[in-house]
Amino acid sequence: MENKYLGMTVNERLYVSGQIEEFDKAVKEKDIDKVISILKSVELNEDSIQPILENLNLI
Repeated sequence: MENKYLGMTVNERLYVSGQIEEFDKAVKEKDIDKVISILKSVELNEDSIQPILENLNLI
């Protein structure tokens, strides 16, 4: 399986996928399920998502 986001930062992945505004809204609303769903949709795995959630003070 090819990762079309390989080499991109999280922000770049969100921008290219057109989900950056939706992601920012989910973070602001502290909608953890939505944040995780968006991060998975840009091909991040659980090991990558956990530190992001911690950094955003969502967990």
